[in-house]
Amino acid sequence: MLLGIVQKINAYLSDYILVFLLIGVGLWYTVRTRFVQIRYFGAGMKQVFGNLKLRGDRHENGMSSFQALATAIAAQVGTGNIVGSAGAILTGGPGAIFWMWIIAFFGMATIYAEATLAIETRRKGDDGAYHGGPVYYITTAFRGGFGKFLAGFFAVAIILALGFMGCMVQSNSIGSTFETAFGIPSWIVGIVLVIVCAVIFLGGVQRLAAVTEKLVPVMAAVFLLGGLVVLVARIQEIPATFGMIFRYAFQPQAIIGGGFGAALKIAISQGAKRGLFSNEAGMGSTPHAHAQANVSCPHEQGVVAMIGVFIDTFVVLTLNALVIISTLYTEGGPLADGYTETAAQILDKTNLAQTAFGTVFGESLGAMFVAVCLFFFAFSTILGWNLFGKINVNYLFGKKGVKVYTVIALVFIFLGTVTSNDLVWELTDMFNNLMVIPNAIALFALSGMVVRALPARDGKDRVDQPK
Repeated sequence: MLLGIVQKINAYLSDYILVFLLIGVGLWYTVRTRFVQIRYFGAGMKQVFGNLKLRGDRHENGMSSFQALATAIAAQVGTGNIVGSAGAILTGGPGAIFWMWIIAFFGMATIYAEATLAIETRRKGDDGAYHGGPVYYITTAFRGGFGKFLAGFFAVAIILALGFMGCMVQSNSIGSTFETAFGIPSWIVGIVLVIVCAVIFLGGVQRLAAVTEKLVPVMAAVFLLGGLVVLVARIQEIPATFGMIFRYAFQPQAIIGGGFGAALKIAISQGAKRGLFSNEAGMGSTPHAHAQANVSCPHEQGVVAMIGVFIDTFVVLTLNALVIISTLYTEGGPLADGYTETAAQILDKTNLAQTAFGTVFGESLGAMFVAVCLFFFAFSTILGWNLFGKINVNYLFGKKGVKVYTVIALVFIFLGTVTSNDLVWELTDMFNNLMVIPNAIALFALSGMVVRALPARDGKDRVDQPK
């Protein structure tokens, strides 16, 4: 009964409120910043890759700009890219990927605003550490009781969605794929995962930054290389693959059945919901990482944040989608006629990517490759999400609550490897969706602050004093 209630709430949120809020905020900032995601895309790429190194300088407080981005990408690139995108394709058809692209394009402007505001409104604690994120810019936008309510609502939602249930979803994906690929009991994977996470959690922000700045570039490179091998092997199917993405974005009923209106709503809502779960733009999660960056001005980290969404959606997620569609949905593939009852008996969102890679690598090697990549993707997401939850626990309860939070989070991580529950997925989606509401309200209210952080029209950059 509870599952049905949560599913109805999610359907309403994702089909109506979420789509309008995400696209609305993205459009608003795209216009107000005069297409910042296009004008400053090159500057963002140069900022990220111009001084790329896997061993950054140690900072007395916070992180380097790249470490903050790596932590943000660690949270973004996870189960949503492999399992989430597979679920979106199964439910909404290949056209759902097109709507993910739309969400991500406008999301680049949204996340520019989020990162900019995170730097603008962050505070330095007595211990010299930075404290920043949506709760701080929400209370900046709305003084008094209303602001405290919105900030508290957001903090509770992110602790439940990411700190607890979200990490459970990630560890569940790790446990199930490892058991499928290597035959290792999921409970053993859970014990190892908890031990490794505990060591990093207890090491604080500096240890987390040291891990993510090394892990993220390597894991992305390995997955991209494997994906490119599959696409080269299926090169003749690439034109048809892109054709299906664009065709089924506007004619989804041809692949998922049903009437045109209902099918289109499913395709768009799946693109919006899974796009949010993947790149997190507008959700209010990654600003916690960007608030830790040691930069000279907010705009500098804003353009860096945009590249995180680009890498997450237009590179990693798109590559995975192309592999799935080119191997399974093209002529002769098991899903060429859509997700039929026969296909449903052997394929689901958890093994779809493994099956797709297995068509080129072989069933066993394909399962192993995806399992290893998913381990690093989901593991890095757990690290990032735990930090985001911890920042909000500190906001609500102070340092005393952080230790309790860490223990509970580790318990949820272990439980995720030994249980498989649709309710957990639905609850995670629900709180993800609910996080967007207070965050989006504050983003609309603070657009003037974001616009003022943009470089002046005469080309002379505004320079702020480091906070």
